[in-house]
Amino acid sequence: MNRLADATSPYLLQHKDNPVDWWPWCDEAFAEAKRRDVPVLISVGYAACHWCHVMAHESFENEQVGALMNENFVSIKVDREERPDVDAVYMTATQAMTGQGGWPMTVFATPDGTPFFCGTYFPRPNFLRLLQSVTTAWRDQRDAVLRQGAAVVEAIGGAQAVGGPSTPLTADLLDAAAVQLAKEYDETHGGFGGAPKFPPHMNLLFLLRHHQRTGSDRSLEMVRHSCEAMARGGIHDQLAGGFARYSVDAHWTVPHFEKMLYDNALLLRVYTHLWRLTGDPMARRVARDTARFLADELHRPGEGFASALDADTEGVEGLTYVWTPGQLAEVLGDEDARWAADLFDVTESGSFEHGTSVLRLARDVDDVAPEIRQRRQDVVSRLLVARDARPQPARDDKVVAAWNGLAITAITEFQQVAAGYAQDAPGDDANLMEGVTIVADGAMRDAAEHLARVHLVDGRLRRTSRDGRVGESAGVLEDYGCVAEAFCAMHQLTGEGRWLALAGQLLDVALERFAAPDGGFYDTADDAERLVTRPADPTDNASPSGRSAIVAALVAYAALTGENRYREAAEAALATVAPIVARHPRFTGYAATVGEALLSGPYEVAVVTDDPAGDPLVLAAHRHAPPGAVIVAGRPDQPGVPLLADRPTVEGRPTAYACRGFVCERPVTDVADLVAQLTGR
Repeated sequence: MNRLADATSPYLLQHKDNPVDWWPWCDEAFAEAKRRDVPVLISVGYAACHWCHVMAHESFENEQVGALMNENFVSIKVDREERPDVDAVYMTATQAMTGQGGWPMTVFATPDGTPFFCGTYFPRPNFLRLLQSVTTAWRDQRDAVLRQGAAVVEAIGGAQAVGGPSTPLTADLLDAAAVQLAKEYDETHGGFGGAPKFPPHMNLLFLLRHHQRTGSDRSLEMVRHSCEAMARGGIHDQLAGGFARYSVDAHWTVPHFEKMLYDNALLLRVYTHLWRLTGDPMARRVARDTARFLADELHRPGEGFASALDADTEGVEGLTYVWTPGQLAEVLGDEDARWAADLFDVTESGSFEHGTSVLRLARDVDDVAPEIRQRRQDVVSRLLVARDARPQPARDDKVVAAWNGLAITAITEFQQVAAGYAQDAPGDDANLMEGVTIVADGAMRDAAEHLARVHLVDGRLRRTSRDGRVGESAGVLEDYGCVAEAFCAMHQLTGEGRWLALAGQLLDVALERFAAPDGGFYDTADDAERLVTRPADPTDNASPSGRSAIVAALVAYAALTGENRYREAAEAALATVAPIVARHPRFTGYAATVGEALLSGPYEVAVVTDDPAGDPLVLAAHRHAPPGAVIVAGRPDQPGVPLLADRPTVEGRPTAYACRGFVCERPVTDVADLVAQLTGR
């Protein structure tokens, strides 16, 4: 029976024609397992996952495998991006049982959902033996299976528990986190750890803010070095912009080719703020190209941003992206091909498979003569046209609320910094930058309107939508946090009170439905579907944890409204993460980033002006903003904009009001005076 045909998840739709009698995650599936007295097989993955595709082709499309699964199990297919709560519970179980995790994830559970055997990818011969072994164990060793399941549930319940130690997140703890990151830093290639190497975007955001607060050259250098290494590597798409999910090596050369929305949103913030703080032309170029990638490749007109581009094209990883010297010559001609091969390190032996090369930047293209920049741009344009004619990777068109929130926040920050630096762009770059800011602005506003119009249902947030149709999955904590933070960013960009009101609604739901007794938060609401344990993961991994995301939104909202109870909730939640920040900073990057904002104040800057987009005071505020600062500009006493209330102009001139922790400096009308207030110089 085809139960997946009406799914909103592209991942589930990929499996709708399998010989496996799949169920979506639902109560009826578990009831059926109980009726038949068989175990449940839960298969978790996502649409852009390479090894999920491999296991699908090897096993789930195989008639023999399908027959065994149908006879002995109730099989449930789960999109981890649509149901992160289900994924979190069973990933914790998988890690507890095997010491590692990943996708595809394969879980065998009792009819009440208790996991008793977990794993990840299994080649077909191994998977066939596993199906037979589990069937035999369920039939002949039921008591042992149930004891194993009870032990797993006890273990994962402890791993996800709330109520642990808490302490204020102080400057000393954040300084210790920066020191620990420096000890773990890859001095040669940038980033942290070995292969596979993931972009450490949240740690880099923290280090940028740490540098702002302390003046630490070491923190800034780790960011600058990592950003340059990633930008030069094959993990960065040298033609269309954007970043792949990770590098299979330790030096960023060969990527795992899938591109995720959350990675690119967070990396856009990193490069934007590195550009803002240093004026680095490399950071400017990469920020611009990443914003263009989001707008051109992932934005869905009239909706939000799609989740991902696939790692595979027609079943072959990297097919769209790699080149040989001969292919360059076919497109560019011999002379330009030799120049491009030298620029992008395309060789006869290749850096990838079958003599092909992943493009990486082997020469400087930023601090060079205008004619070199122009030649590169011409070569890139011609290669991109040729690449666009190749078969393209599939796109996961599912709109995920949290990840769209990250993208909206990133683009608002990019827009604000780009406006402040517009006059500094070189002549050959100015038109490109203007074009990107226009299309990125439209995509960002589209996404924000889509979240407000489609994902908010009866005052509650839904996790996903597709083709304008909202899914059934309830929003989890990271959705409420990331979307509320995005709405706060939209309020600052537009000066419209409705975005701030929407953010407040979401935060009130989070405080009412997700809060834990110790001041922390659960990842699911108190009225959400009951799983074998209620997840409450405080660590930041591929994207911000729900706890870090909600704290970031609470801090911004408190600064924008002056309502201190939201700040107090943020401080209490951050205190539950503080004990692990200094010891494990690689897994608390976003929490530490928000911690720096709280130490900074954060500053609240209101600029009273008739030109909120281009007033020099506004541009200076964005350019010199301390960590986590909120900035609002517009006419005094605009409805729904608390920071502009009761703040007149001085002598009829545009006027800036800078406050920190509800204590305000004198109003100023001169840019130099505002910069001095914000920087202490």
